[in-house]
Amino acid sequence: MILTVNGVRHDVDVSPNMPLLWVLRDRLNLTGTKFGCGIAQCGACTVHLDGVPHRSCSTPVSFAEDAEVVTIEGVGNPEALNAVQEAWVEHQVAQCGYCQSGQIMSAVALLNDIPSPTDEDIDDAMSGNICRCGTYPRIRAAIKDAAKKIKEA
Repeated sequence: MILTVNGVRHDVDVSPNMPLLWVLRDRLNLTGTKFGCGIAQCGACTVHLDGVPHRSCSTPVSFAEDAEVVTIEGVGNPEALNAVQEAWVEHQVAQCGYCQSGQIMSAVALLNDIPSPTDEDIDDAMSGNICRCGTYPRIRAAIKDAAKKIKEA
């Protein structure tokens, strides 16, 4: 099976029913996408398939075969942060940090769809991502600042 992940084509020999999360982490060594609950309820495993957020823990790899998969590693890196990642750092969003790659992936998708989100837009887009540390006010502020940065760029 051929997967395109972060712009790179990979030939993976796995069962078509294997969750995408395990292909990313165990076969491609892209460990930024986290395992949280395993039932698509927490959002820690969020990746983009053709720009749409998906929970990779419950997405069979076969579903991603003809899609462009983007993980947190494809959004930005320490030398070139995405606007959302910059805002996350500025607002010190992360406490334990475990959920943050999934949170960022959902926020990036939100801002791609709605460049000037309202609080309701943010709540709706981020509702599938759980932060046990409770950093939701900082997440909302970071998303609003990232939206401003993107507009100014």
